[in-house]
Amino acid sequence: MAPSWRVPRPSEGGELADQRLLILDDWGVAPITARGRQNLLEVIDDRVPGGSVLITSQLPVKTWHDYLGEPTVADAILDRLLHNKHAIELKGDSMRKHAAR
Repeated sequence: MAPSWRVPRPSEGGELADQRLLILDDWGVAPITARGRQNLLEVIDDRVPGGSVLITSQLPVKTWHDYLGEPTVADAILDRLLHNKHAIELKGDSMRKHAAR
């Protein structure tokens, strides 16, 4: 069984809403649970519109809805995340491949 992506419960990470920047690194590398989706929605909802979210991912944005699974919750999360987004899409080989040469 693959490890699942865990989002802290808002009660565990209440200070997340107070931070100016929340970084979600390696978004989508492991499955997200139903509870993780709900926690993520609560954390993101607490941040909008006052805080920024930076997401790094190897998944193209167009696949995030499928990754999140549950359509209604996915719509709510992505609506909040992508509404005022600034996207930088990188192309090419991984920098790790270049460094290994």
